[in-house]
Amino acid sequence: MIKLSAFRSVPDFAKGLVRDLRVRWALEEVGLPYDVRLLADDEKNSAEYRALQPFGQVPVYEEDGLVLFESGAILQHIADKSEVLMPRDAASRARVIAWMYCALNTIEPSVLNLTVIDLFNHDQDWAKTRRPAELAKVEQRFTALDERLGQQDYLEAGRFSAADILMTTVLRNLRHCDLVARYPALDAYLKRNEARPAFKRALDAQMVDFKDQAAA
Repeated sequence: MIKLSAFRSVPDFAKGLVRDLRVRWALEEVGLPYDVRLLADDEKNSAEYRALQPFGQVPVYEEDGLVLFESGAILQHIADKSEVLMPRDAASRARVIAWMYCALNTIEPSVLNLTVIDLFNHDQDWAKTRRPAELAKVEQRFTALDERLGQQDYLEAGRFSAADILMTTVLRNLRHCDLVARYPALDAYLKRNEARPAFKRALDAQMVDFKDQAAA
């Protein structure tokens, strides 16, 4: 049985955004069952857990002696198990992987910079000075991405893939503002992917874990 690590509790703003959601979603799409190991705050820094995840983060993926960390690497491993998330022809597979890297390396850093300013430092003078430049970076990326998605429903291969899981979860970090909604094709893309039954099951599973622990 696949085992997935997740945090036992997180601040309210992070619920539904923690990166184990990406892995839950991928597993739901391909129909692989999994168990969840919920970590308390003191457990994530234990020597036992740091042996699995050197930085004390989530998720960790365990399967038949294989231990993986980093959500992008985990998604590629899961996607390679099933054509549901990864096309089998070499060229299409390479392009899907390129878009996976794009989500994590081209889009996510700028999105997270803006999110950190908005959620944690919006009242700081340095943040007020820096925000316009960070917003401009996101807008530049989103303009290009919106143009791409204005021509097709998904990023590559004419269908949903692992790249769309990563890109969607990156975009969801901006749910505190209306930035994505300003780009019609991008907004439709986000809503299309969030409407997938596998996404809803994954999100519900993460939120139930938080609710169960709060009630315990």
